[in-house]
Amino acid sequence: MFAVLPLVYLVVRAGDKGAAFAWAYLRRDSTVELVVRSLALTVTVTVACLVLGVGLAFVTTRVALPGRAVWMTLAALPLAIPSYVSAYAWISALPSLAGFGGAALVLTACTYPYVYLPVAAALSRTDPALEEMARSLGRTPWQTFRSVTLRQLRPAAASGALLVALYVLSDFGAVSLMRFDAFTRVIYTSYRASFDRTPAAVLSLVLVVITVAITMGEVRSRGKAQQWRTGAGAARVPVPLVLGRRTTLAAIGGCLAAALLSLGVPLASLAYWIGRGSSLDLDWSRLAGAGVTTVLVSAAGAVVCVLLAIPVGVLAARHRSPAVRMIEQATFAGHALPGIVVALALIFFATRYARPLYLEMPLVIAAYVVLFLPAAVGAVRASVALSSPRVEEIARGLGRSPYGVLGAVTLPLAAPGVAAGAALVMLTCMKELPATLLLHPTGSETLAIRLWSLTRVGSYADAAPYAAALVLLAALPTVWLGQALRQRLDSTETVP
Repeated sequence: MFAVLPLVYLVVRAGDKGAAFAWAYLRRDSTVELVVRSLALTVTVTVACLVLGVGLAFVTTRVALPGRAVWMTLAALPLAIPSYVSAYAWISALPSLAGFGGAALVLTACTYPYVYLPVAAALSRTDPALEEMARSLGRTPWQTFRSVTLRQLRPAAASGALLVALYVLSDFGAVSLMRFDAFTRVIYTSYRASFDRTPAAVLSLVLVVITVAITMGEVRSRGKAQQWRTGAGAARVPVPLVLGRRTTLAAIGGCLAAALLSLGVPLASLAYWIGRGSSLDLDWSRLAGAGVTTVLVSAAGAVVCVLLAIPVGVLAARHRSPAVRMIEQATFAGHALPGIVVALALIFFATRYARPLYLEMPLVIAAYVVLFLPAAVGAVRASVALSSPRVEEIARGLGRSPYGVLGAVTLPLAAPGVAAGAALVMLTCMKELPATLLLHPTGSETLAIRLWSLTRVGSYADAAPYAAALVLLAALPTVWLGQALRQRLDSTETVP
């Protein structure tokens, strides 16, 4: 219901002036150019994230790299930096970077961990026996990687690429600061410039259609091959590859370059503004209050998202019927919508049908569910898919009910992945800006709201402490994700 509600709102708004007006608006040259620009940015960032994410995942999990634990943590930490913070850091350092190139650079630097984390997790659980067999048959390391390793990583990489594509389509902060006219910026401008919501609703529906098409493509890319292991024997932990000196230095250089682009520039910019600003006049109680509110509302959003994602993720992993695919794709429908559109849809619903919820925290949590449920569904689905259904069949044969099997077998096996999904959702809730800005109760504010309020009037030095606090809070679940991944790599447990 939460995921479909914004669509109902958009259909109602888009139909205010009839189908003829909507069709004429879609045929305008400016609309076609907007679609081309947005798709070009999405494809560019997604491809760049696939190359960077898969490459870093392989280097940090399969290569005997000096300081591997440090590089794994640094590779995941860009998730802790909101795209609008990173965009401001880059644009303040290089004003000429504004436009397509700047937006692509910032979004790639902020979103490649969406590919890195699931691919690294998949590499840590992949049995190296198939790769060793390919090498014994005369395949070169590159041929083995391309024909064996990448095939095993395809579901994880496709899931991460889907999240990247949907993030780029729905991002508002980075494209706005980079002054690049993507869907979100044009829709926001349309909402602010006129009381007529019909053009913005029409554009938002186009965005939904693109989202559904991308989601269906990701579903098809998974294929029908099983992702769990069968047969005698136990899966082994992959032995790290020992590279030559030059190759090792090149790998370290690549990791360092990624860290500098995604972390170095934003953190250096924050340090500059904090040092230049009047930090002694900071209202510490206001900063602490905003931090507490951020943690509480983000944690609540993560819990609700995971609870709703469990039935959908389990069904998607174990059943591939058209009805299940439709349910799964429906959860992604709201994710590509701009936060402002989701917020206005919920305001429309609350003011007419649920007045007590208007400008209350439950409405903020509902917006988080619409926007970030796909991340939780993807985590649950991927985790459940990695365990063999034979274990569940054995439990059923021993007299357990379906719900008993879910609670005693399925969820415990998938628990690490589900917990990672919860941490990821909490992280994205902390960074969400437009929906939180429009729906938060009067008198309460999160770090993101306070940061945006100050940067909007040019108080960059005063905004820096709030930006730093937001980055530090967001870093906590990010570091936990990295630690969980390292523990999985060091574990000697076998895959069911």
